[in-house]
Amino acid sequence: MNIAINCRHLISDKLEGFGNYTLEISKRICQNHPEHQFYLFFDRPFSEEYIFGKNVHPVIVGPVTRHPILNVIWGSISLKRALRRYRIDLFWSPDGICNLRTKIPQVITIHDLNFEHNPKDLPWFVRNYYRIFYPRFAKKAEHVISVSEYSKKDIIKTYEIAEEKVSAIYNGACERFSLVNLDEKNEIRTKYADGRPFFVFVGSIHPRKNVERLLQAFSIYHKKYSEYHLVIVGSNMWRNQSVHIPSDIQEFVTFTGHVKSSDLSKIMGSAFALVYPPYFEGFGIPLVEAMKSGIPIVSSNRTCLPEIAGDAAIYFDPFNAEEMAQQMAKINEDSELRKTLISRGKERVNQFSWDKSAEATWEIISKRFV
Repeated sequence: MNIAINCRHLISDKLEGFGNYTLEISKRICQNHPEHQFYLFFDRPFSEEYIFGKNVHPVIVGPVTRHPILNVIWGSISLKRALRRYRIDLFWSPDGICNLRTKIPQVITIHDLNFEHNPKDLPWFVRNYYRIFYPRFAKKAEHVISVSEYSKKDIIKTYEIAEEKVSAIYNGACERFSLVNLDEKNEIRTKYADGRPFFVFVGSIHPRKNVERLLQAFSIYHKKYSEYHLVIVGSNMWRNQSVHIPSDIQEFVTFTGHVKSSDLSKIMGSAFALVYPPYFEGFGIPLVEAMKSGIPIVSSNRTCLPEIAGDAAIYFDPFNAEEMAQQMAKINEDSELRKTLISRGKERVNQFSWDKSAEATWEIISKRFV
């Protein structure tokens, strides 16, 4: 069988959410099934590290998709040509894009529908592209994968598609996330937090990630616990974005921008706690990374986040900065709670594995189409 995978988000040294998801599952599927030929469709020059075996064939399918209009051209014209040219039997798209005119079976992953519920979070062109095309993609695809039960139900309800057409498959976390020794913790604290213990947030700087309110909450928290720092790991999702840092905490906040996965695992494992304030998520991989790293979680109580973190976190209303600050303070004030959350996280993290994710994804493909 010739199986094509949309690998537009596999960009070396710039892997974000879609890219990590694509990498972890594609690598396993390609390596575990040498009896099939895999055609990885990139939209720009690719790194050799993404050629996972002799059965993997990289293909550049232009144009480079840096604008919604280019997305339309890529998905409507270029993709169809590539599917035909390489005699593809099945196409899997980890970011939800598919071709609306081909007869080739297609499986897509839709991570969340924030653009449907909070359209003002996205630039005009981007949100309109998503809202026009993604309902069509969901109806066209042979099967839709979501990354949580919350997202599954949301897709079914919002797009009015049959329940049996959508499957929820949890994400995992990279194996390099683990406990960090004291020397490494001190090194990370010195590098990113002026030697202070720190809370960490991981995610793109996007309105739904709620970074502005996190900064407000940290300002409130900092009035009582002035020895702590906040490290925000992630880059701007859109150009010309800015966030306001209250003047009283400016020297206690570090924006790292994008960091390599190897550095991220050390930052996570060195943190005092993860604080995770999004008001809309499809999964929330940093929650699992925190569990693997042995640090407690303070999380928003919206959308899928309680489903993923379960009893390994304490929660707050993401629209209430005071409540967020209070929950952060609990991690300082209740050492037994901190230990309990870490212990529960170590147990709960066993539910999340990229091996399991890849196996379940392949099962969907193989049962129906291979």
